[in-house]
Amino acid sequence: MRLVPGLRVLPRGDGEVQVGTDPRWAVRVDGLAPAEVEALLALNEHPLAPVPEALAGPLTDAGLTLAAGDTAGAAPPAEAATWPLLHAAPPARGAAVVAVMGLGPTGLTVVLALAAAGVGTLLLDDERLVTAADVGAGGYRWTDVGSPREAVAGRCVRDVAPTCLTDTAEEPDVLVVVDQGATDPGQALTLLGSGVPHLPVVLREADALVGPLVVPGSGPCLHCLDLHRADVDPAWPRVALALTTHRTAPAGEAAHLAAVAGGLAAAAVLTLLDGAPATGVSYEVPLPDVVPRTRRWAVHPHCGCTALVAVPAAAGPS
Repeated sequence: MRLVPGLRVLPRGDGEVQVGTDPRWAVRVDGLAPAEVEALLALNEHPLAPVPEALAGPLTDAGLTLAAGDTAGAAPPAEAATWPLLHAAPPARGAAVVAVMGLGPTGLTVVLALAAAGVGTLLLDDERLVTAADVGAGGYRWTDVGSPREAVAGRCVRDVAPTCLTDTAEEPDVLVVVDQGATDPGQALTLLGSGVPHLPVVLREADALVGPLVVPGSGPCLHCLDLHRADVDPAWPRVALALTTHRTAPAGEAAHLAAVAGGLAAAAVLTLLDGAPATGVSYEVPLPDVVPRTRRWAVHPHCGCTALVAVPAAAGPS
């Protein structure tokens, strides 16, 4: 047996070491002979070396070892090293299809994070041209200004993950929609009816709203959010309609806001693909500190979205 890649072995005192630094799995091993301490510390320099036989059992029970021939964590994506610690089985992201609508700096951050995380197919949707306001670190370049965002984003994906597909007509497993001002109420109902899980990202003057992830039939939908907002502000439907009907040209997106909001959106998609979706949770990411504020949403009693069920084709209309 060998240690899971990336785990550090740290001295704690006479006859005692600590394996790992994350409180979720770090363990202390004590009662060790000097030679055993030395052998464990040597794993920092030789991570593929076998764990001393006398200590393999306890470390295996703690989930910190792999079989000698197991290659988990030895290949991209970079986070694969943590999979043995976080997942019972490696996530099957390579077969996933994720669509991203809206490819400004925030949308491009989502795309590149998903590509780097091993998502196999990304569908890119944004015919607008790259502007000077889009140029930023790790994304669009000055030479991209004037080119279609879709095309440039595809090139960026290939730079990060050459095997990731972008030119396909597959149906998505999940859809990310990056909007300005507010989510289109009509589009929200269309997405719910499609049955495709979807995640809104809304960019406002000085903050970004990420989520909640909507899994149709489970947890609140985007119409629920509009109903909750209308309960607090009766004028919200009219305001939302104005925001989505008369959209202004996108303002520049602060690089650090795009990085945080895009990263949160990518993480929400990956948790869904990995089998542990978090519904009913959204994040408000404000400038200047871009520290996410968590909000939790419930199904609105007047929406009825969770009562929607799929009707078999042979059964006809319900």
